[in-house]
Amino acid sequence: QVQLAESGGGLVQAGGSLRLSCAASGNIFRINAMGWYRQVPGKQRELVAVITSGISTNYAASVKGRFTISRDNANNTVYLQMNDLTLEDTAVYYCHAGGVWVPSVAHGMDFWGKGTLVTVSS
Repeated sequence: QVQLAESGGGLVQAGGSLRLSCAASGNIFRINAMGWYRQVPGKQRELVAVITSGISTNYAASVKGRFTISRDNANNTVYLQMNDLTLEDTAVYYCHAGGVWVPSVAHGMDFWGKGTLVTVSS
């Protein structure tokens, strides 16, 4: 069984910073990509940032220059450093792991965390 444990969400003032963490646990052989998505009620879930095992990255235009994604492959952990937060960043942030390979399954799988709420106040 693979689980993603998220932490770091909370309430922050506009202009402030938060650091999200997500650790994947289980008998994991390899995770191809880890990323963060966010969702506001009534809206589609959107990609925030993703990082591959080769540490190439991709960011949503709305967060580029403010957010930084990083990854610790040895510990199957991904981080999202969020700076200069705005009201529009308020959302539930979900950790995602894609291309997850475990010894008992002969294909890659996708897993989602339960989400952590980030609330930015004025």
